[in-house]
Amino acid sequence: MNPLVKILSGETLYKGWSELTRYVLQYTRKDGTAEQQIREIYNSGDGAAVLLYNNSKKTVMLVRQFRLPAYLNGHPDGMLLEVCAGMLDEKDPETTIIREVYEETGIKISQVTKIFEAFATPGAHMEKIHFFTAPYQDHQKHHDGGGLSEESEEIELYELHYDQIDTHIREGKIVDIKTIALLQYGLLHRILH
Repeated sequence: MNPLVKILSGETLYKGWSELTRYVLQYTRKDGTAEQQIREIYNSGDGAAVLLYNNSKKTVMLVRQFRLPAYLNGHPDGMLLEVCAGMLDEKDPETTIIREVYEETGIKISQVTKIFEAFATPGAHMEKIHFFTAPYQDHQKHHDGGGLSEESEEIELYELHYDQIDTHIREGKIVDIKTIALLQYGLLHRILH
């Protein structure tokens, strides 16, 4: 696909929840110089995330849960505020995110609007995230949410008023990039009004 890149080898270093592969590649620079590079790439599959919003209450529904990488990287308690999200598990993104919303929040939605796709951390991870928006109303709540215990999830719901979004981001109460991207998109495109 890219004539400047030639994959010379790929060796699986670890395979578990995600897969770590060591790649050796030849990259040809613009000046014609070919150099060998080594990259270790994680692949845990693609994901989906959704901005759940309620324009009558002027709120977004977020979830709060423990994230070990954030904790190990200096977050005080590892508890992050995030939009509902999940790995695709070989299902289409729309089906995945509708299921995740129900598992995590107890809110039953039937459709979502896809707004874009983006790579989360393309320097080391293959994950591409499919981003969606979806309105919700209180009557759509069918259970308390909380996630699935068999997936080691313990999720708290966090309803945030539109007026608090900017402050939460500026004060570091929201530090998850997919959440920030969706909230900013919602504000910029007047979805949250």
